[in-house]
Amino acid sequence: QVQLVESGGGLAQAGGSLRLSCAATGRAFNDYAMGWFRQAPGKEREFVAAVTWGGDKTTYADSVKDRFTISRDNDKKSVYLQMTSLRPDDSAVYSCAASNLAHLKPDDSNDYTYWGQGTQVTVSS
Repeated sequence: QVQLVESGGGLAQAGGSLRLSCAATGRAFNDYAMGWFRQAPGKEREFVAAVTWGGDKTTYADSVKDRFTISRDNDKKSVYLQMTSLRPDDSAVYSCAASNLAHLKPDDSNDYTYWGQGTQVTVSS
């Protein structure tokens, strides 16, 4: 069992930055690949970014590539999402998720077992 708690959301202006954190408790954090997803009102949940258990490989949605950076610190049992050049369409509830599948499809939310409760990000124009 893994429990995930996000923090760092809030209000930012377009062009600004925010850093989201996701703290894990429970079983060995470094057994899990980690992902960030987001969901805006009236829209489906969408993939944002993912990182392998060792942090050696990252995957990004095209919409956030070159603007967002995912990282992890296994000693702190945490994963981060640094968001820069924020746009109003980045506004959503951002959730982190954990997966220990051997052949994870990083952008498939169905492959993730554990989810946090989410943190709201609102970007004003």
